[in-house]
Amino acid sequence: MSFVKRAFVIVCLCSLFAGFANAKDDEFTEIRDLVSKQLGKKVTEVKPSPVPGLYQVTAPPMVFYMSKDARYVINGDIVDLKDKVNLSSDARASAKKAALDQLSENDMIIYKPKKVKHVVTVFTDIDCPYCRKLHNEMADYNKHGIEIRYLAYPRAGIGSESYNKAVAVWCAKDRKKAMDDAKKGVNVPAKTCDNPVAKEFQLGQELGINGTPALVFEDGQIFPGYAPADRLSAILDQMEPNVSMK
Repeated sequence: MSFVKRAFVIVCLCSLFAGFANAKDDEFTEIRDLVSKQLGKKVTEVKPSPVPGLYQVTAPPMVFYMSKDARYVINGDIVDLKDKVNLSSDARASAKKAALDQLSENDMIIYKPKKVKHVVTVFTDIDCPYCRKLHNEMADYNKHGIEIRYLAYPRAGIGSESYNKAVAVWCAKDRKKAMDDAKKGVNVPAKTCDNPVAKEFQLGQELGINGTPALVFEDGQIFPGYAPADRLSAILDQMEPNVSMK
């Protein structure tokens, strides 16, 4: 989500929560309903945060905080400096995972190995060099048991040339062949149809993605950029806390 859009959301939330200065815990259901309507997204949870007086609100893929008197909304992470721990990381990863879980695999282009060990969702741009490098090594990822699920993220935005290429790939009769061709620089005939490209681009913005490839692990952690198959496999096997969290 762009800075302007984030600022707009925060302003809307501050205005919305102002009417709940005396809200009690048993009124959170009403707050969830109203915030969901304001954001156009389902608020799945409102609960006390690790900081006294702040409440954590989850509306996948967003996690933000509001003051106890509902006057202030904070869009950021809570960090415990004593223990040197980002207390928001797990919540944000879970919210991102929940948002991705709502997608259908029918809206993805999937490269699946014979035996799946790990699943990685990749926001990809047709033309970006490292997206192409990743794609050219697809056999290596699959050899390591890594399933790659592509979502479209045309970096130049909706209506751009990269957006039109993503739509052409999606609308092709054989999407995987079209993706293979496009990643090699082969022209895929322009074609339009009902497609998820704009929706996936918007989701990527909401997740905070600003570059490609962006790899989303099964737990919702985001690894920004390319990683060769052996390194990615090692990361996925170990999954050290916060190793790749944005």
